[in-house]
Amino acid sequence: MLASLSTDARFAPFLARMQAAGLPQIFIASFARYYEQLVQGDTGLIAEEEIGPVQNLPDAAQFAAEWDEIGRAALRKTAVIKLNGGLGTSMGLAQAKSLLPVRQGLTFLDIIARQVLHADVPLLLMDSFATQQDTLHLLQAYPALYGRLPLLSFVQHKEPKIVQADLSPLNWPANPQLEWCPPGHGDIYLALVTSNALAALLQAGYEYAFVSNADNLGAVIDVSLSGYFAAHKLPFMMEVADRTEMDKKGGHLAQRRDGQFVLRESAQCPPGDVAHFQDITRHRYFNTNNLWLHLPTLASTLQARNYWLGLPMIRNQKTADPRDLSSPPVYQLETAMGSAIEVFAGAQAVRVPRTRFAPVKTTDDLLAVRSDAYVLTDAYHIQPSPGHVNGRLHVALDGRYYKFIADLDRHFPAGPPSLRNCTHFSVQGEFYFGRDVVAEGEVRLVNERTQPIFIPNGTRLSGDLRFGDHS
Repeated sequence: MLASLSTDARFAPFLARMQAAGLPQIFIASFARYYEQLVQGDTGLIAEEEIGPVQNLPDAAQFAAEWDEIGRAALRKTAVIKLNGGLGTSMGLAQAKSLLPVRQGLTFLDIIARQVLHADVPLLLMDSFATQQDTLHLLQAYPALYGRLPLLSFVQHKEPKIVQADLSPLNWPANPQLEWCPPGHGDIYLALVTSNALAALLQAGYEYAFVSNADNLGAVIDVSLSGYFAAHKLPFMMEVADRTEMDKKGGHLAQRRDGQFVLRESAQCPPGDVAHFQDITRHRYFNTNNLWLHLPTLASTLQARNYWLGLPMIRNQKTADPRDLSSPPVYQLETAMGSAIEVFAGAQAVRVPRTRFAPVKTTDDLLAVRSDAYVLTDAYHIQPSPGHVNGRLHVALDGRYYKFIADLDRHFPAGPPSLRNCTHFSVQGEFYFGRDVVAEGEVRLVNERTQPIFIPNGTRLSGDLRFGDHS
């Protein structure tokens, strides 16, 4: 295929750039097919009329006890793969988000390492070029992780950004690194091949992989899910959870007219279908990005398709410099790994409890998970505190003052307030918090003054508290 691509004048500069960067041929060929879709006007949109809602799914809460025993046996042939390519730039970090301290001085990676060692399963990380070095340095503290597989980490690919105006590769001399972008986590399937990680897993006797995001602290090995997956000889299984109003802007599970499951992300929703997309009573389930893979089936499917799974294209519209909205508009062509559910005949989705989806995407999430509303178990699982009033906490911090990690730590120097008896904690305006502050019920703090307000040590907060110029 690359021979024909070299004669395509429009793609030629992409081909030259990607070959010069040493990217594997099968990845370049895959990118070329998505680029061709873009040139032909494919938007990657999935219209409501093409799909229907998913009505009922197997519920993990009702799985028979027999799956546990099968699951424990299957774990001997199961590896854990964590997506670890993300930088914490949205929270002001310049390194992998997984290096961020979460509980008791432990980072995401510390917790993940201890989880897999407790479960006695091997760990494999999909890193980016920006995260791999720091990641492997931290994991040197866990020598027991090494040796079960020939590698502990493999790197996802990169691709050129595409100028929207003329569909050429972006040239950005001020910072050439910004000419490249990741191709989305759907890249995992080709990256497993080109890194030889898939071959290594199969050669070592592993049949199954549990894949999840490194920042989802609820994504832990579960023997009932492992057993259900193995016993039903499924090729692919996605964990989904009930959508709430908080999830209505995120992707959802759906079915095509022939009954095949599909995943529709927000970037794939036509503008006229937004109301249906966000209707959580119609589209009831969202993808947690916790996936179970049957590795031999994945390998044979990739080979049979000449390493082209044909995952739906996501055409993300960005700017050349994400921190400069006046920089040229670009396209980033991405795929979602969960969309592979439509590739495998017999792929299944199962409903799981919300506790298996606990991502830390913002400082709001981080404050919550650092607080006493959550506990770190002996198995290194982070779970809602058994004593929490309703098992769910909503935190909303003013982005002007608390968006970045350094700002969060500066305003909460003694750590989070007690949120164990709190269901809603919102802060509007600038506050500094002392030690042993306790929030109860629904707490809304509003500072209308021009100067920050200090909440003294030992303060108990409840209800709506508004601080104006004369309060």
